[in-house]
Amino acid sequence: MAHGEWYWCLKHHAVEPYEGCRSEERLGPYATEVEASHALEKVAERNKEFDHDPRFNDVDENGDRVEGWSPFNP
Repeated sequence: MAHGEWYWCLKHHAVEPYEGCRSEERLGPYATEVEASHALEKVAERNKEFDHDPRFNDVDENGDRVEGWSPFNP
């Protein structure tokens, strides 16, 4: 079994070792090839969590639009 860092390549839609494509074109690192193969599922889960996080909701409880969260607007 191979050890090291594994990545999901967005260009080739495949798992790659560290010596793969440029960082801008991939997700990771992941500890195993299997984890890297599920990278897009993990991204979808995180996006769904973000979309339903009230800290980042741009509509208040009355349905009125409010300024989105920003680290510059605490």
